[in-house]
Amino acid sequence: MNMLYRQRLDSITKEYKQLIALKNEPVLPGNGIFERYENPVLTAGHVPVTWRYDLSSERNPYFMERFGVNCVFNAGAIKWQGKYLLVARVEGVDRKSFFAVAESPNGVDNFRFWDEPLSLPQTVDAETNVYDIRLTIHEDGWIYGIFCSERKDPDAPAGNLSSALASAGIIRTRDLKTWERLPNLKSGNQQRNVALHPEFVDGKYALYTRPQDDFIDAVSQGGICWALVDDMTNAAITEEKIINQRSYHTIKELKNGEGPHPLKTSEGWLHLAHGVRHCAAGLRYVLYLYLTDLKDPTRTIAEPAGYLLSPQDAERVGDVSNVLFSNGWIADDGRVFIYYASSDTRIHVATSTIDKLLDYCLNTPPDGYCSAASVENIMRLIEKNKLLLR
Repeated sequence: MNMLYRQRLDSITKEYKQLIALKNEPVLPGNGIFERYENPVLTAGHVPVTWRYDLSSERNPYFMERFGVNCVFNAGAIKWQGKYLLVARVEGVDRKSFFAVAESPNGVDNFRFWDEPLSLPQTVDAETNVYDIRLTIHEDGWIYGIFCSERKDPDAPAGNLSSALASAGIIRTRDLKTWERLPNLKSGNQQRNVALHPEFVDGKYALYTRPQDDFIDAVSQGGICWALVDDMTNAAITEEKIINQRSYHTIKELKNGEGPHPLKTSEGWLHLAHGVRHCAAGLRYVLYLYLTDLKDPTRTIAEPAGYLLSPQDAERVGDVSNVLFSNGWIADDGRVFIYYASSDTRIHVATSTIDKLLDYCLNTPPDGYCSAASVENIMRLIEKNKLLLR
């Protein structure tokens, strides 16, 4: 075994072990709604050395990386058998994504990938890429994963190598190890952001969708939609109803999409979603909350103005800058772990509680859709505080 091989193996292995053992602390005092944490919980560096390097000194005398990893982001989340699990999108330097499970004992640090990535059964279609899985423990007893299944547009003009088609892929499992691939969701539009409601509604499965005119653009006057399907083993949408509209000069002017499935609370269904707008730097993605009725999940009860989370500091820089995205959160005995990716590069965690998020939703003013309304909200708050400060 040559010296160079030994030195590189030791150095890279040491760096990997230090990274996955790194403790994470909340950044205080925060805003009272949630606490961000100092370090990302998953990065490209968390991918096991055995996935990236051939450990044979004969086959790999320079200890070169044989499979390069570009980033780890956009993870579905679930608490399972006492562990906090993230099913992350891992993207190689070849630009192909796949899913891999990482687990933590506490949900904020010490995330370690399982021994092997998820080997996803293929569909009949020529599927090129998969990503952004949402996980739902459904009352039918299955754990479902719904993700974006992407392939090249067969009708694209000659020489156009960017035009793509997106549909919702569906898998299910009972143990998070063996997955059954079901047919992709049948829809009259492209679909990239689909989440499964955790309960039956009128005896049917309920989906949160985001129909798109093409791979990038949302349907005209679109937003987050609601659709019912009879059977997840052959899921087909016949009608979609908009339940969360995008609006001019807001955080969701261009498009919006459901994140993970909503959390059931005493006050209603708590939703985490992303909003997108155009700006001089390109597309800006932020995260926001809204609350819908327990008996009628299509009816909005409350929606605070603006964003809950936006890219800050180092989160603003990455493979696709100025982006926050979430497709996974975990509610655990009143506490909420929000897993969000920054700039399509790494995964972070922010923590809060159900009570805090409900307080935020129910007591933060909604968007008044003009500057004058914003000033009126501030003036009302000032007047209330004047009374207290007398």
